[in-house]
Amino acid sequence: MPSPRPCGIQRSLFGFSQTHLKSLVDCSFRQTFDHNPSRARHRPFSSTSTLFNWLSPRRGHSDKNRKGKPRVRTGGSTKGTTVQWGDYGIRLRDHDRRIPAKQLQIAADTIKQRLRGQRYRLYTRVTANIGVYTKGNEVRMGKGKGSFDHWAARVAVSRIMFELKGDLHEQIVRDAFRLAGNKLPGLYEFVRKGDPPVMGITKVEAGTTLEEIHRRSTKLPIDVTAGRIPATAPP
Repeated sequence: MPSPRPCGIQRSLFGFSQTHLKSLVDCSFRQTFDHNPSRARHRPFSSTSTLFNWLSPRRGHSDKNRKGKPRVRTGGSTKGTTVQWGDYGIRLRDHDRRIPAKQLQIAADTIKQRLRGQRYRLYTRVTANIGVYTKGNEVRMGKGKGSFDHWAARVAVSRIMFELKGDLHEQIVRDAFRLAGNKLPGLYEFVRKGDPPVMGITKVEAGTTLEEIHRRSTKLPIDVTAGRIPATAPP
């Protein structure tokens, strides 16, 4: 008596035989696990990891982030105030902001549009990882913080936001950053690689010490203050 035919193994599945299915699985397995070292070496640079998007994180919608306010670094830290990877940068100079991810994307697209056809590399120094939650109009107080609306970035004062590197003329880069600054809230300034860092709102130039920055301003006597005021009419 012949052995029973195993069900679901030798029969065709959706019109494909077992041999055909095995070849398809082996081909997809090789395409998934084959590593191309040349492609890995030329991965585009970014300050964020490959699993993290600088404009929309993969998780965190349910975490109710507080509105918050960036700290003004006055204790001696100048982190994030100088150009690191590029040759030119754009820096926020008025006060801290909470910038939506949509405006950051528009600013980056404006820079790319202005530099179309040029050889350059754009670096992003900020990340939109703060969730913004909203509630409808004329809603009673309480009942939670609201539903998720969009992602935003907390940008402290004197923080570098974008950097550019490449064979570019300085005036072209200035124009690109000017157009990007017009799309963003706040006031911005153009910086070069090697410019002095900023602590708070004070530029730490050569010869400037922390003692001078932290030194309290003394109130001068009234006669000294009045003597510095120029006279409106000649004596």
